[in-house]
Amino acid sequence: MATPLRVLVIEDEERIRQFLQRGLSYEGYRVDIAEDGPSGLDSARDNPPDIVLLDVMLPGMNGIEVCRRLRAGGDLPILMLTAKDAIEDRVAGLDAGADDYLPKPFAFDELLARIRALLRRIQPSKPDVFRFDNLELDTGTRQGRRDGRTFDLTAKEYELLELFMRNPRRVLTREIIYDRVWGYDFGGESNIIEVYVRYLRQKTEAGDHPRLIHTVRGIGYVLREPE
Repeated sequence: MATPLRVLVIEDEERIRQFLQRGLSYEGYRVDIAEDGPSGLDSARDNPPDIVLLDVMLPGMNGIEVCRRLRAGGDLPILMLTAKDAIEDRVAGLDAGADDYLPKPFAFDELLARIRALLRRIQPSKPDVFRFDNLELDTGTRQGRRDGRTFDLTAKEYELLELFMRNPRRVLTREIIYDRVWGYDFGGESNIIEVYVRYLRQKTEAGDHPRLIHTVRGIGYVLREPE
């Protein structure tokens, strides 16, 4: 199973912390939480994340100063969360070294898109590309391509497609998929695999492309040539 990307959320409002932790965890990220500036800096030092989501108004040390100190330590991607009308905070955050900002309230899909965009900037310049038939998976950009059409993938969609691309023509049981992608047993009643296979089919079959991810009834799924 691919190692989950680590997101550090530094946010003092409990409702937003819980929302971000639940949503990002569901998308396959490993989420660390800090409730104030000093503990956020400690967490970033002790368990270096792949990206930081940083609120501006924090107890103990405001987000601008936290950003400045994080930036002094390297090129860690930083996305600042600001009040909708706090233009001065956005400017100060960017000047302190933030890579991007997102005004509150925000749509979760937009947050995910901005996280993906920031993470793409730190990928290797010559990433590996998996290819099967006319489908490609770029491990650097974490994007898929089919016949030249590029599509974005959420963290879990990427991990599931990578599993298929690494095991072409091999039937993958539900148990294998649960273990390799989610890392634990959801139980027999969960339909999470079916949901994510449907997401991948919608993206890989767009433009009337034939199906590559096939259902093996009663067992699981297999990536193979169109029937």
